[in-house]
Amino acid sequence: MPSTYIPPENIQHILENLPTSTGVYQMINAKGRVIYVGKAKNLRNRVRSYFQPSNPDPKVIQMREHITDVRILILENELVALNTEAQLIAAHRPRYNVIWKDDKRYPYIVVRWRDAFPKVEITRRIQRGDGNRYFGPYASVWAIRTTLETLRRAFPYLTCDREITGQDERACLYYDIKLCGGPCIGCNQRPATAPISRDS
Repeated sequence: MPSTYIPPENIQHILENLPTSTGVYQMINAKGRVIYVGKAKNLRNRVRSYFQPSNPDPKVIQMREHITDVRILILENELVALNTEAQLIAAHRPRYNVIWKDDKRYPYIVVRWRDAFPKVEITRRIQRGDGNRYFGPYASVWAIRTTLETLRRAFPYLTCDREITGQDERACLYYDIKLCGGPCIGCNQRPATAPISRDS
């Protein structure tokens, strides 16, 4: 029962000496395998929460019975922690990081610089060296969409999939509501040069 749970003595010692820094933590089992990876703005508060007798999460209750050690990495900020967490999960494929075992990833913003008329999109896959520019990772798709909607009102950018020739008779609705520059009808055309290429 959660209400009677008491962490092993070595875990109690770890919990008592955790820093309040930002970083990443790894839960280790008796075989030395990483079974869970997480990030935290405050490592002390976050890690200790797993071992509270009152924690009602069934996954946590099951997982902590297998934890024999906790390793931490103190990092500069939350963005670095986010990246490090992703790398460790990809490397270890921890049993209890279910969201990652389903091949879900943090979202990024990609500006497709290799295209003659770059589009701005949300992606969960990075292809290094493809000539596009990636920003992220971010924790919330909703926050990205809200940010992009705000940016688009100030700096209209392309999002449609039509082939851009500059010869279309009519632009789409986004041009009419001033959310696109209208390259499809010849507005804001680039010079006839090779596409810009930038590494991510």
